[in-house]
Amino acid sequence: MTQTQMVGYLADKIGISKKEAKLTIDELNALIVRELKKEGSIRFAGLGIFRKRKLKARIGRNPATGEQIKIPARTRLRFTPAKALKDSVLGIAAAAAKTNPTAAKSVKKK
Repeated sequence: MTQTQMVGYLADKIGISKKEAKLTIDELNALIVRELKKEGSIRFAGLGIFRKRKLKARIGRNPATGEQIKIPARTRLRFTPAKALKDSVLGIAAAAAKTNPTAAKSVKKK
């Protein structure tokens, strides 16, 4: 789904203009960025958690030459989906597979 499609959907669903819907999405994006910079995480009930994660410096290898290289420390963004989101998107089979790995083998795709 593109941003234009999202704006159109929100405008139709809520009954506001497309300009107001775009401003709403832009403000939501700004809020997420501001909170991640300030607090380091933001939680959306039923959706999940966005958080900053610090990675330590480490030694890696250049796959082409095999030469060791130093990978510097950096901060990455991580999203952890909420259980409600995972269950609604992936269905009950995914939840069963997580709790009982043998159950996933017995569930067949149609």
